[in-house]
Amino acid sequence: MIYSMTGYASATRELAAASGNGGVSVSVELRTVNSRFLDLNFRMPEDVRVCEPTLREMLMNKLSRGKVDIRINLQRSEQSANAGAINHDALSQLALLERAVVNAFPEAGRLRTGEILRWPGVLAESGVAAETLRDAVLACGKQAITDLIDVRGREGAQLATMLLANVTEMEAIVAKITPLVPELITRHQQKIVERLQEALGIAVPDTVTTSISREEIAERIRQEVTMYGIRIDITEELSRLTAHLNETRHVIEKGGKVGKRLDFMMQELNREANTLGSKAAAKELADSSMTLKLLIEQMREQVQNLE
Repeated sequence: MIYSMTGYASATRELAAASGNGGVSVSVELRTVNSRFLDLNFRMPEDVRVCEPTLREMLMNKLSRGKVDIRINLQRSEQSANAGAINHDALSQLALLERAVVNAFPEAGRLRTGEILRWPGVLAESGVAAETLRDAVLACGKQAITDLIDVRGREGAQLATMLLANVTEMEAIVAKITPLVPELITRHQQKIVERLQEALGIAVPDTVTTSISREEIAERIRQEVTMYGIRIDITEELSRLTAHLNETRHVIEKGGKVGKRLDFMMQELNREANTLGSKAAAKELADSSMTLKLLIEQMREQVQNLE
């Protein structure tokens, strides 16, 4: 399966306070967009900051690319917000910090009760045990990650269908113009010969004697036209286009983490399409080159969203 790098998922869990009055609603939201690397950004209350390392590990085990915004919200009921509860772990850490500061600066003042209660994480207003709160956040995070992967998978499948449709259309263009190449080259060469012969007849009339015979001049014209035909021959470019399209189809159908590989294939396809356009000696080839470049650009924009 191919995965997109864009998606959204959320999970919510309701917790009751230990006293039975009120509680807290825990929610985890995940938003992802495309990025060259895996970029994780957390926004959460200090009460559950301890969950960040575990959530980070969970995300890194499931995702390889994308910018991920992780937002954790704690919605407390009015009863629990008024009740209040001390987070003894946070209080102990604050006490250690205060002793370290006082030892280094004996003249520093001690914290007042109000300052201690206002310190982030000390007052667990929810009345829910810290361990219970932590378990709820991790459970929501796990569910949100699972849902996010499903969303990215569904979008990735749609992108794969679109990419394969473009590959099929490009294969049809290549198959259409490949048999025309020899005829187009021959026709173009004939036009050049006729024009050169016409110009030669004007520049060197039959009544004028030259050191070079007309047969020698005609042979030189044929040589130049043949060399020009070699320069405008696009058989090699069409062969490489076919090979690149086959590889692109193989990568898409194989699935997995294909974003960087497909991005490289788009560069190769675009290079061949540009060369095809620069060597086009007929309107049919120029039009085909333009259509190929448009299809490749459509694919390139979508490939940027694949993991």
